[in-house]
Amino acid sequence: MLNKISRAILTIAGCAVGYGVFLLAKLLLKVTNGYEFTAKSEIAGAVFCALIFGLLFFLIAPLIKRGSLRAANRLESDLQRISTNELVSGTIGLIIGLVLAYLISQLFKEIRVPFLVTLLSIFVYLVFGFLGIFIGSRRGKEILTAWLNQRKSGSSKTKNKHGDATPKILDTSVIIDGRISDIMRTGFIEGNIVIPEFVLVELQHIADSSDSLKRIRGRRGLDILNKIQGEYGIEIQNTASEKALDEIPEVDIKLLKLAQIMNGKVVTNDYNLNKVAKIKGVEVLNINELANTLKPVVLPGEDMILTPVKEGKEQNQAVAYLDDGTMIVVEDGRRYIGETIETTVTSVLQTSAGRMIFSKPKNRK
Repeated sequence: MLNKISRAILTIAGCAVGYGVFLLAKLLLKVTNGYEFTAKSEIAGAVFCALIFGLLFFLIAPLIKRGSLRAANRLESDLQRISTNELVSGTIGLIIGLVLAYLISQLFKEIRVPFLVTLLSIFVYLVFGFLGIFIGSRRGKEILTAWLNQRKSGSSKTKNKHGDATPKILDTSVIIDGRISDIMRTGFIEGNIVIPEFVLVELQHIADSSDSLKRIRGRRGLDILNKIQGEYGIEIQNTASEKALDEIPEVDIKLLKLAQIMNGKVVTNDYNLNKVAKIKGVEVLNINELANTLKPVVLPGEDMILTPVKEGKEQNQAVAYLDDGTMIVVEDGRRYIGETIETTVTSVLQTSAGRMIFSKPKNRK
């Protein structure tokens, strides 16, 4: 029964379209050739066009129905993947598009064919409504961020050319590491913090791994992510609408591509990702490089309080460690293993493995 009703409605719609086509043809003939229909020929032409299009819509009704069902199912699945921010910005874009369509449709009042005016108005509303949704959902967040940044920079008395609030995209390794939470607490990271949805998926895969070490790391990453979301209200970025990322299987390459699309920076502590990013021309904020930069600088001649913990490689040497893991070689310090002594720094050696400090007991003659 429902199929028959829908087919009847489509047939009636086809008749209406046919009548509209006849009116358009009548207007074109009058404008171009000055031809005017008689009353009988006008009725016959209108009935003929209505019957032709009605029959056409009657025949293609099953195809239209199947296509409509597929479109509805696809729309439903797409809506489930749309984030709240995209839904709100898309709605705002739709409203703006409909307002513009209304203003443009007022220009059609000069046309003396009411049915044609209706068709043109419907077309304009559809086009501008679609454009409003597309632009609002895809670029609404970027437009809003740029507007807020412009207002902020306009009201500020001092401008920093580097303070452009570039989006910072977190990768899996830096979330598992956990230090990003402490860095964010200090306020040194500016701009939007972006956590892509595919990074969350990778964290879930690691947390579900059969390897116990990977499973622990994955669960730690999820805990850190929940902490960041709870403290700073950061949302997971839905990247399903970015078609350029669909065909990229590797998470690291997706991160770099997303950074290029958003004109952002990748925050990581992955050495290999850092190298690939330089090749791709993507800026990277490396947490390890930041930690190495902030290590306390020790100069020869300074005194240090140390506790040697083991023997060194050379005779009478002992080894101690700072809290950050820096190794200190204490010359003639073997007899002081396990004791807390005061030493004097003799030299500092920087290697690819890190910083190595040499010292000697201060009471040595």
